Amino acid sequence: MQALALKYRPKNFDELIGQEAVSKSLIHALDEGRISHAYLFSGLRGSGKTSSARIFSKALVCEKGPTSKPCEVCPQCIMANESRHMDIIEMDAASHRKIDDIRELIEQTKYAPAMARYKIFIIDEVHMLTKEAFNALLKTLEEPPSYVKFILATTDPLKLPTTVLSRTQHFRFKQISRYSIIKHLEFILSKEGVHYEKEALEILARSGGGSLRDTLTLLDQAIIYGANNVTANGVASMLGLLDPDKIEEIIAHILNHDKNAIRVLATELESYDPEMIIDEILANLKQKFVENDSKISLLVYERFFRILAQAKGMLNISSDNGFVLMLMLFMMIEALNLQDIDDAIDVVVSKDDESLAKATQSNNQPEQIAPAKKQGPYELFLTKIYDRNYDLGEFFKEFVEFSFFNNNELGLIVNAKDENLEYFKKNWKILNEILRTLFGQNAKIVNAKSDESKTQPQTSQVALENDTKSELDELDAEISRLNADNVENKNEPKAEIKRELQNEKNNFALMLNKEPKTPEELQKQREQGILKEANRLFGEPTIES
Repeated sequence: MQALALKYRPKNFDELIGQEAVSKSLIHALDEGRISHAYLFSGLRGSGKTSSARIFSKALVCEKGPTSKPCEVCPQCIMANESRHMDIIEMDAASHRKIDDIRELIEQTKYAPAMARYKIFIIDEVHMLTKEAFNALLKTLEEPPSYVKFILATTDPLKLPTTVLSRTQHFRFKQISRYSIIKHLEFILSKEGVHYEKEALEILARSGGGSLRDTLTLLDQAIIYGANNVTANGVASMLGLLDPDKIEEIIAHILNHDKNAIRVLATELESYDPEMIIDEILANLKQKFVENDSKISLLVYERFFRILAQAKGMLNISSDNGFVLMLMLFMMIEALNLQDIDDAIDVVVSKDDESLAKATQSNNQPEQIAPAKKQGPYELFLTKIYDRNYDLGEFFKEFVEFSFFNNNELGLIVNAKDENLEYFKKNWKILNEILRTLFGQNAKIVNAKSDESKTQPQTSQVALENDTKSELDELDAEISRLNADNVENKNEPKAEIKRELQNEKNNFALMLNKEPKTPEELQKQREQGILKEANRLFGEPTIES
């Protein structure tokens, strides 16, 4: 009994399966007489390269040709179909790959055809030739005698030198679709009278990987295994695959969130190839997607595909493929717990509706505006300090207490000592600038002594007065230096500069003075200062008799 792959090998271009583009090109070349001297057929194994080469050779040598439809009855066609034509020479480059074999081939090209109009050389697996053999073939391949035609076939055209590719017409044979393979299998089984299940043919086509010859070989094996009855269970058992019903059971447990059943199944699946199981689950999900299964949404299909793809990649780096398979199944269960996109949209829309309703209700009610909290003088002063110097603001927050603000006088209690007090003196001018910017040029800072200072012992009071005197001396020196700098850098009158510095000194002295003054005393002191300034400018008033 002849193998199905040989028995049903195509005899003409109409019988060629899944290569319509190649068939159409070769048919037009034969009908229009535009025949090249060299062809290159490349593609997957079992895609029809060698069969196409033989059909094309027969079309060239047919007595009624060259024609795209050989007569099949002339001696040339009969010998070509029986693979015994003297002028159609097939050479396997995998076993005849050396330069001596190519030299012998080149020698044959020197002689005219024995009985046909062309001498045709079919070199299969041409990429197996050595570099020297390719170099020896180049010249003959480029300019062969008019009666010589070359047909090269290969599964790996990238291994061919570019010099060979540039000398041939390249036809690329694509992978045969699964649908075309199944249709061809149904045709063969119908002619053979073998009972079959379509699910079994789908498994065979998937296992063949797009190669028709591989699929027909598996079909031969399945017919023998099932005793002329090709079933899905039988084919799965023959190939060592999972029973399709078992795949359905796995997916059903996943959709039902049955983790205990998945644990049991994972133990049973340890004897199978995990990669094969993943491929079978993918094939099953694809079938459900094509059939528009309502149990699984599009989002879940996308999640399942990602999980299966990640698991397949993990198989290459994991030493325990069984654990990878179990983890994959549990991740598929967890993927079902994620919120569906439609549900998420509904939740967002409902929240928006609630917020809109609340906003409408609030708009219908009279709006109640809370009165704004008004900042006091000291809070405003402290805010400006923070804007100017954050560290200085923190210093005020820690060491300075607010007492009163009356008649443009800001009463403060300074609790700083040593280095902190020096820091306060260093920034005295900045504080005055801020104060006068806020409350006018007449505003000033005065000391407001806390009640605690009244209970201090006399010795402490004397020491404090000495400290105050020392601090005032230091301030005098500082004021003198500022006075000298201002005289050099400004054009203001000396008396005015001195008066401003003296005012700063007086203000600071008031700050450090430990004797508290009442607002009435401060007002009296201010009036006396104004009187003294008037006497200085206009002289002492005299009473004329």
